[in-house]
Order: sequence, then structure tokens, then C-alpha cells
Amino acid sequence: MCGRYTLASKVSDLRDLIDFHDDSLPDDFAARFNIAPTQDVLILRQEKVHHRPMPVMVRWGLVPFWADDPKIGNRMINARSETVVEKPAFRAALKYRRCLIPADGFYEWHRSVDSKTKTPYWIHRPDRKPFAIAGLWESWNKSGAGPLETCTILTTGPNALMGLIHDRMPVILQQKDFDRWLSAPPDQAASLAELLVPAPDDFLEAWPVSTKVNSPALDRPDLIDPIDESRLG
Repeated sequence: MCGRYTLASKVSDLRDLIDFHDDSLPDDFAARFNIAPTQDVLILRQEKVHHRPMPVMVRWGLVPFWADDPKIGNRMINARSETVVEKPAFRAALKYRRCLIPADGFYEWHRSVDSKTKTPYWIHRPDRKPFAIAGLWESWNKSGAGPLETCTILTTGPNALMGLIHDRMPVILQQKDFDRWLSAPPDQAASLAELLVPAPDDFLEAWPVSTKVNSPALDRPDLIDPIDESRLG
């Protein structure tokens, strides 16, 4: 499961990672250190005219277009890559509404065998650069108040590093696969499963952080500071 992440990178670093079509993101785009479900998050989806990624803000927690109650999105923050092709909540989005979710780190909680508490870890690239998570987006319009756009994060099994912390991790796409993920036609959606794999073992590192991150009300830079000298990766 991926239930919290960070995005504090400069817009210039995001543009180095993903070739935006739109320049709507300001250079002082707000840094976020504790992004949580039901909050508005940045995604990049394919723009229809120029076929390039376009930044859009949507709510985290996918609400299927057929749902009667948008509260279903509260438990749709992740989609398992192994079953996304067949799940009614996600299969249409996999065919028609894929996106990139930029991040520069994510949190996961580890429970040691001899402890009753969980230790949060911040997992990130060693160079602290951003990366793109595979996501799906959806548009729900049953309230009469206009469309509600939402998203979910795809997850997969752990790589060697994540296996020390948790049994799942977000799908981190390689840069060379961004265009295919965004633009593959619907009849090729099933073949995208080959992209939904764990990140290379040396792609990430992790360190323990304060349990202050447990509160989604807190969003400040010190949440990613290590609490000791231990490192993974």
C-alpha cells in the first residue's frame, strides 16, 4: 500500500523528468511533505490535441464513473497491478484514463517483530530527484455539481529494498516508458502489465523518520528528516 507521499521538487526538475505541454505550473509550485488520501494531487495525463502530458489537479482516491456514492474513493487510493485489468473499479480507467503521478518520495510503515509500534520510513531516490508513479484517473458526474476528477496509485510487489519495510510498493515507471503508458490504445492496455513491476533494487534508498508524519494535518520539511543514522539502500 502507498498511503502518503511527498512532492517538494522544483518545477524545473519536474519538467526535466516529464515533458509538459502546459506551462500552467508556477516555478514556486508549493512543496508538499505529507500528501494524504482525499487531498488534491498533481497528475499528468495526455492532452487530447497535442498528445503531450498536461498537469491537472485531482483528488486522491478514485471514484469509478458508475459509483453512486463518491465516498467509495476513500478506499480506492491504490490499485493492485496484478488485478487491475479485471477489477470493475479500474479496468475502464486502465484502458482510457492512465496518468503519471509525480513524487520525490513516499512513506511506508514498518513493524518490527519485537515491537508494538510501526516506524515510518521515507523512501526516495539517492539523488532526491523526482520520479513518476503509474496512476489511473476517473471523472465522476452524478452529483449535479460538475465532474469530480480523482486518481489512484498502482502498486506492485516489493523490490529488495522495499521488502525490508513492506510487502507492496508503488509502481515507479521508467522515463522511457512514460509515453507508452500514457498513449497506448485501449486494445493494448493489457500489454502494459509488463511495465507494472518493482523499481530496480538500486533506484531508491530509505531512512526512518518521526512518527509526526502519522498526522496528515502536518505538512512541513522536517517530516522527511532522518531520526537516526541508519539507512537502507
